[in-house]
Amino acid sequence: MPFLLGRIKDLHQIIRRHYYHPGFHGSFSLKSVLPAILPKMSYANLEIQEGQLASLEYLKMIDPATPTEEKEKIKRDLLTYCGHDTLAMLKIREELISRS
Repeated sequence: MPFLLGRIKDLHQIIRRHYYHPGFHGSFSLKSVLPAILPKMSYANLEIQEGQLASLEYLKMIDPATPTEEKEKIKRDLLTYCGHDTLAMLKIREELISRS
């Protein structure tokens, strides 16, 4: 595991120290950085579009009172949202490397 941890880099810190775009509007959050660097990558078509809603939906999903069918939909939506976040970080990294 230590080998893997040494290879992980926090894009937030790298961008905050070495890159700024006026489209960030003073924020270095993924939701601000992504549209400034990669305008074609959007959260607009996702059921879950931001982290606070993702947290609320997760709580709803693990609630025993939530029907199974709804839990499955929330699970799919969360996986889609998290996958989009992960792809966004990868694409931002690739874009920044291509600009250097």
